[in-house]
Amino acid sequence: MKIKIIIADDNSFIREGMKIILSTYHEFEVLETVNDGLEAVEYCKKHDVDIALLDIRMPNMNGVEATQIISEQTTTKPLILTTFDDDEYILDAIKNGAKGYLLKNNDPERIREAIKSVYNGNTVMQEVVLDKIKSNLTDQKNECKMDKSQFTEREMDIMTLIAKGYSNKEISKQLFISEGTIANYITTILGKTGLSHRTQIAIYYLTGKVN
Repeated sequence: MKIKIIIADDNSFIREGMKIILSTYHEFEVLETVNDGLEAVEYCKKHDVDIALLDIRMPNMNGVEATQIISEQTTTKPLILTTFDDDEYILDAIKNGAKGYLLKNNDPERIREAIKSVYNGNTVMQEVVLDKIKSNLTDQKNECKMDKSQFTEREMDIMTLIAKGYSNKEISKQLFISEGTIANYITTILGKTGLSHRTQIAIYYLTGKVN
């Protein structure tokens, strides 16, 4: 069964070019291309869409607003595909339910793999995007601003390292526990906070805000 995709971008050259590229892959079906976030929201409400590729800066409704509505009111998974001119929107997009954040200058294979990964339930963030999140959120101290009372000491250790950008493998080496155990802790943290992925944990740690 093919992954059903829509593309929302106010630049017709980009959206039609992306449609041509993605249509060359047998596992994708590009259902529609739209001009803005509002059109994307309306389409996702009326049709069975797996992935919505969303630009950030669009007329009528931007990608951040569209992400929130699509996440809350449909089963479609929003994936941001944009430029770094839009980096001030990164945090809002992630907090509003974006399942991925990629730059348009990626090669087609990278975008292809990201779409497949998001479709399979993963969250995709480029390292350069994660670095931008960290630099936007805090200074070098990575100061914790969240309420620590509901978390164990070990959970706090893991959240601190996530906020510093450590992978599960790096956390495993740092704390001398298995990656499986770390994954279990992360699942518990997500359950306590109502968050959906580790990038949101970092944001929560550094801002004290769940949404």
